[in-house]
Amino acid sequence: MTPDQFRRFSAAMPFWASLGFVPLIAVAAMQGGWWLLLMPIYGWGVFTAMDFLTGLNLDNPDTETPLKDLFWYRAITLVWFPVQFAVIFGTLWWVAATDHLHWFEELSLMFGVGVMSGVIGIVYSHELMHQKTKLERWLGDLLLASVLYSHFRSEHLQVHHRYVGTPRDPVTARMGEGFQAYFWRVLRDCPGSALRAEAAMLKRKGVSAWHGSNPFWRYAALQGGMLALAFIIAGWWGVALFAWQALIAIWQLELTNYIEHYGLTRRYIGDGKYEPVRPHHSWNAAHKASNWLMINLQRHSDHHFKPDRRFPLLQTYDREDAPQLPYGYPALTTLAMVPPLWRRFMDPKVRAWRRQFYPDIDDWSPYDRHATPWPKSAA
Repeated sequence: MTPDQFRRFSAAMPFWASLGFVPLIAVAAMQGGWWLLLMPIYGWGVFTAMDFLTGLNLDNPDTETPLKDLFWYRAITLVWFPVQFAVIFGTLWWVAATDHLHWFEELSLMFGVGVMSGVIGIVYSHELMHQKTKLERWLGDLLLASVLYSHFRSEHLQVHHRYVGTPRDPVTARMGEGFQAYFWRVLRDCPGSALRAEAAMLKRKGVSAWHGSNPFWRYAALQGGMLALAFIIAGWWGVALFAWQALIAIWQLELTNYIEHYGLTRRYIGDGKYEPVRPHHSWNAAHKASNWLMINLQRHSDHHFKPDRRFPLLQTYDREDAPQLPYGYPALTTLAMVPPLWRRFMDPKVRAWRRQFYPDIDDWSPYDRHATPWPKSAA
């Protein structure tokens, strides 16, 4: 390995922090008891503390960096599906083959697995689904199937990125909307929203929504295969545990979605049109450690500005260009679970954002209710 190759390898290694979940889950599965707290402590507590210790990373990499120089960054996303697959189904096998854990410990163990598959697996699938290679897209689909949330790919690519900050986007959290209400609304609205988006795309191609090219057929097959494997390994209890870890993973994802755009809207400019997406339509966080864990997802302002930019090259912004979160996602997702505290903390920041970027808008009530017109292209 040349000095330059070693430098690139060393720079990428912090983003492999996700692998820390694997030995923790193994210890928790063997020991039970208080050891079952290891996974949430690692995912939430350790990286929150590390954010305070490591501070912010305000450096912006060269966006013209060639793909070959990103090998060690990409590698962790490419190997993660087999790792997650082995952890999920290996844990189910362990539960079925041993009897030293009580049923509530088994639920706690799979809760921890769900923290891993949500904080890491879905975040990695998000990175993979935005890429152009078939391998990366398939790995993204497999990761989403392992948490029974395959429609997220269609919803994210065809709805969220096109309509973020408008009433058409279910996952743009409204100002004043508590997480629990948001969560159930998203669970209710997003599958149908994704299916309608795919059907509309197929209609533009002149084929039926029932056509074999509709990815929902693939989603159903992959998710069905995962459930069948859980049953083969551990029976109906295995299916229940698998579904439980999937729910926890989805909860983790939607907590993140809730934070990313809370209260932020795009200006309605009339005739069914909204202003283009800009960096100030997403909350930005430059916290070093939590961005290692979540592969720069918190540089979300740049992700929406340049959705095809790979995670090592995402840029951060200053307060003049994008609203800044005072803490990383691990800390804020905990706060979001208590809506009165969340609103007391975040609503003043949303009002400051409005004064900064839209000082001419006096009445925000239509935006708060998502009562502005749907985008013409989505109507």
